[in-house]
Formats: sequence, structure tokens, C-alpha cells
Amino acid sequence: MRRLMLLRHAKTETDAPSGRDQDRRLDDRGHKDAAQIGDWLATHPPFPKAVLVSHAVRARQTWDIAWETMKDRVAAPKVEVLPELYGADPAQILESIRTATAPADPKQLLLVGHNPGMHEAALMLMGGGDPAGAKALAHNLPTSGLAIFDFDVKDWGDVAYRRGKLVLFVSPKLLRSG
Repeated sequence: MRRLMLLRHAKTETDAPSGRDQDRRLDDRGHKDAAQIGDWLATHPPFPKAVLVSHAVRARQTWDIAWETMKDRVAAPKVEVLPELYGADPAQILESIRTATAPADPKQLLLVGHNPGMHEAALMLMGGGDPAGAKALAHNLPTSGLAIFDFDVKDWGDVAYRRGKLVLFVSPKLLRSG
């Protein structure tokens, strides 16, 4: 069994001072939401053993803030910053998942990336599971939204579209209203 967690970066400023999209930083709500998702992750095992993060500032900040709230409660995962996750389409995201084996073969994997690719990948990977989560996820993968899938496979290389069971979809907004 493999657990995949897809986390969209937290809320950001509209424009970066540099004018470059990949330099956009988290805004105040983004900081709070990233911490809230980190806190949620730290209290809902199993925890990620490996984390793949887009090199964009907002994705790295999201992970750093989430990890700051988790670090005293869970074992440190292996973190890898992948430039190819920035602007990745579902095929590129699937390729990153399938090759997530080095150095140790993690059973739980967290990706921190961007829409529209993350939302499209989540919809394409889903082959069943939580109906309420699927309904909410169908509309959007919002900032700080987290989609958790289980795959009944022995190896990440066997992960495929429509094979994931949606375990849960959670976001700061859903946590506040729940």
C-alpha cells in the first residue's frame, strides 16, 4: 500500500516584487493556512516519509511553515526540491510520483505544487473513495488543499490514473467549517 498526499501551495501575494511568478510569496492568510495544514498532518498518521516540493518560493514556504508546526511531533521526511513540479501537468506529476524511490523507498509521499496541474492530477488519479471529498475536490483544489490517496500497489512505479482511492480531502476552509 502506498499513500500519496497532494498539497497545493498556500495563498500568495498577487505579484512578486521581482515580477516573476515563481518568486511570489505567501500572504498572511497563506502563512496561517500552511501552519494549519502542517498541524493537521502532524495529528493524522501515517506521516510523509518523503516530500517533493516545487522550487517556486510559495511552494517552498508552504512546506517550510507546515514542517515548522510538525517537526517536534513527527520524524523528519526526506525533502527534495524539484524544479519540474513548477507548472507541471498531470503527466509530469505522475512521472515525479513514479520515480519517488531514491534513496529509500518511501511508503508515504507528499507533493507540494501548483494548480492547474495538481488539481487535474488529483482528479485523474482518483478511482473511488470518499464521496464527499470527491465532490468537494471536483470543484477545485484550493490553496492549502490536501488530497490524500491510497494506492494498492507495491511500488510507486505502478501508480496509475483511476487507481487511487481518495481517503480524504481537507483544506483550511473545510477545517474551519467542520
